[in-house]
Amino acid sequence: MTWRLPDLAELETAAALIYAHMPPTPQYNWPLLDVAAGTEVWVKHENHTPVGAFKIRGGIIYMDWLKHNHPEIKGVVGATRGNHGQSMGFAAKMTGTPAVVVVPFGNSREKNEAMRALGVELIEAGEDFQAACEHADTLAKERGMHRLPSLDPKLIHGVGTYALEFFRGTPGLDTVYVPIGMGSGVCGMIAARNALGLKTKIVGVVSSGAPAYQLSFAAGHVVEHPVTTVLADGLACRRPNSDALAAILEGVERVVAVSEDEVAAAMRTLFTATHNVAEGAGAASFAALMSERDAMRGKRVGVVLCGGNVDAEMFAKVLEG
Repeated sequence: MTWRLPDLAELETAAALIYAHMPPTPQYNWPLLDVAAGTEVWVKHENHTPVGAFKIRGGIIYMDWLKHNHPEIKGVVGATRGNHGQSMGFAAKMTGTPAVVVVPFGNSREKNEAMRALGVELIEAGEDFQAACEHADTLAKERGMHRLPSLDPKLIHGVGTYALEFFRGTPGLDTVYVPIGMGSGVCGMIAARNALGLKTKIVGVVSSGAPAYQLSFAAGHVVEHPVTTVLADGLACRRPNSDALAAILEGVERVVAVSEDEVAAAMRTLFTATHNVAEGAGAASFAALMSERDAMRGKRVGVVLCGGNVDAEMFAKVLEG
């Protein structure tokens, strides 16, 4: 690993800056989820941030660092399936920095609209996230703008604050299920768990239609795999990040894959039990818990609802079953 995870002091410094722009998000225990899962379930509601997802935390920290350390930059270019781009837009607006976001063709229409509403220049390119990343690399060089990565230690400094809140607000968690897209969310969870000296087990969750991190975890090195997931688009990673994988190999108990049907069922359960909207990636953690519900009986379990940004048309179809 070429970088290290943040320590407690770094996480708390990041939290102080983030709380100048948004409050901590809640963690709730919902009785109907307990009934469904057969155990005590706590939900970390990152769908309650100003952009409806946890990524905003990393964007605030990264853009603040950029403003103070590289005031000469002309703007930033990034690639996303949606939530990272909204984080970029929010933080770029906060710092007065022009932002260009590249999304793959066929990306969520409503996520695209939300990014444009935050003031970003949105460009569609490539058939998947990896191709959008490659186009963003080229675009940054052509325009002389800063290439804002999808995974970076400074992003993890910010993202890790959600996990710090979760552990402090809900002590005694036996296991936490965390969705894995590019890896910032799970790295932040590992960092906070380690910084607080806890023994909570962390289970990574991927889509069976984007199993690269699960395959890489099993192999002990980066393994690429084509992406077919549509519903859990926030987990659509074709090639894992080697630094994130190193942290996952060291800090995660196991990596579980969930199907599109399991994710859809979890989205329905979360809505009926909590009246919260979960996007596919946001429901994946609860889907994974449901797939292991027998092993989790009698334990205090956490799930991360990392985002609620799903197109209304798709969500309606999910609710209809």
